[in-house]
Amino acid sequence: MAMAQAASSSRTSSIPASVSFAQVDTQAAAKAAGIPWYLWCAALAVTSVTIGAHWDVSWHRSIGRDTFWTPAHMAIYACGVLAGIACGYLILVTTFVRPQAMVASSVRVLGFRGPLGAFLAAWGGIAMLTSAPFDNWWHNAYGLDVKIISPPHTLLMVGIWAVCIGALFLVVAEMNRALVPEGSGSESLAASREFRNLQWLMLYTAGLMLVLSMFFRMEYTWSLLLHNTDSYIAVAMGTPLYFAAVHVCSRNRWAATWMAAIYTVFLIGLILILPLFPAEPKLGPVYQHVTHFVPPQFPVLILVPAVLTDLLLTRAEKWKPWLLALVGGPLFVLSLVAVEWPFASFLMTPAAVNRFFGTGYFDYATPSRSPEVRHILIDVQHGAALWGGLGRAMVYAAISVWLGLALGRWMRRIQR
Repeated sequence: MAMAQAASSSRTSSIPASVSFAQVDTQAAAKAAGIPWYLWCAALAVTSVTIGAHWDVSWHRSIGRDTFWTPAHMAIYACGVLAGIACGYLILVTTFVRPQAMVASSVRVLGFRGPLGAFLAAWGGIAMLTSAPFDNWWHNAYGLDVKIISPPHTLLMVGIWAVCIGALFLVVAEMNRALVPEGSGSESLAASREFRNLQWLMLYTAGLMLVLSMFFRMEYTWSLLLHNTDSYIAVAMGTPLYFAAVHVCSRNRWAATWMAAIYTVFLIGLILILPLFPAEPKLGPVYQHVTHFVPPQFPVLILVPAVLTDLLLTRAEKWKPWLLALVGGPLFVLSLVAVEWPFASFLMTPAAVNRFFGTGYFDYATPSRSPEVRHILIDVQHGAALWGGLGRAMVYAAISVWLGLALGRWMRRIQR
């Protein structure tokens, strides 16, 4: 038992790409496999801000910014409160109570001790809550429905990402510590039930981070822009990084697929649910008759390149990272274009004007003669402009894959 505990706490620099769930250490399986409450709290914080951000955009599109105290805003700022509760507990208990296990898995920052993820998320929570009164003053001074990019919104976005990354690091560190060596002196690992639970929580958190990542690309991936390479460049800059990093770190052969599935189901769920609730504009000018909340547009079909990325990284796991990047970048972009380009054309047809695809919902401030209402693709590219843009997208995607592989390997070693 002592040998098993010592082995489970040691750091392993070489870890196989996937972990077999069929082999479970009997002593590890006998342990309580419960996930600590502060990890659930951190995951709830990411969930709250993901729902709140999309709800807030729908509020602006349907009603306008009538007041700071909207439920959508409260859902966003609840993320900072929940992050403060979970991470404040971890930092204060580790610093002053000093339990041996928590001290062993902590870092020191400005005299305080705690997990690395706790410090990141705590700072993010403070930044989010600091941005709240600043944002309220900004809107009162410069207009109730100003642009998304503003100083208070920028601070809010930075805080959100700090909370999300911190929450992910907390789960990853706990997951890495849950790995148990199969035998004395062996580098192969067996997955305990605790590890499996933490792995799913990590994939869930990473999936919501992908939702937020695509949320911040919304202005570039609007359906009427999907015959322009700027949309594919925007998606290629970072999305393959998430796929590669989480695939390597999670040790799950379908990690990217799960992330893309969470993103897809989440957006479709909003399309089906938000219009069920009444809303009407309170700002002008009003060009569209809006009676219910306007949902987001149909999700980008990143599920297809996610599946192909998982297959590549699983079957070619022994390839050099640069070779995986050279293949993975073009594979991501070309597979996305192959499915999204014709699908964008479909979204412009009357067949997509229904509850599922949601192309019949428009902002109250969208003029009736706009290309969106008329279902017309704009800024369409052909020939050299098209292939030049796709070439840049493939370069960015390849760089993202290479960085993601490096980040994933580093995240596999996080213990604190």
